[in-house]
Amino acid sequence: MREKLYRFMIGRYGNDNLNRFLTAISIVCLVLSFFGPRMFYLLAIAILVYVYFRMFSRNIYKRTMENNLYMRYEYKIKQYFATLKRDMNQRKTHHIYRCPSCRQKIRIPKGKGRIEIRCPKCSQTFIKKS
Repeated sequence: MREKLYRFMIGRYGNDNLNRFLTAISIVCLVLSFFGPRMFYLLAIAILVYVYFRMFSRNIYKRTMENNLYMRYEYKIKQYFATLKRDMNQRKTHHIYRCPSCRQKIRIPKGKGRIEIRCPKCSQTFIKKS
């Protein structure tokens, strides 16, 4: 039986990160359909049909491009939250200011009083309290 499945999947796209994400979304929609409107059930079924369409597709190039687009957006979102987490952890010991001219982030240690800050990118100077 396993060999038949292997032969069937030869030349087909298979599973990837976008399919796993869409499957998780469909499960969430199914759970919401128990408590909410029937629309969530129909949405979950539509997403699952699309997942299987992508999985059994023979157009590997298009499915790869779709997955790459998804991975780019996922990376941007993960980077945004990682930066936000890093900045929140640094706020305990540092002030984070932006240069008024170039908008570059500048990290200054707390407790130094009023200091003149020089931007390392554009050499603009400005005064802030640390």
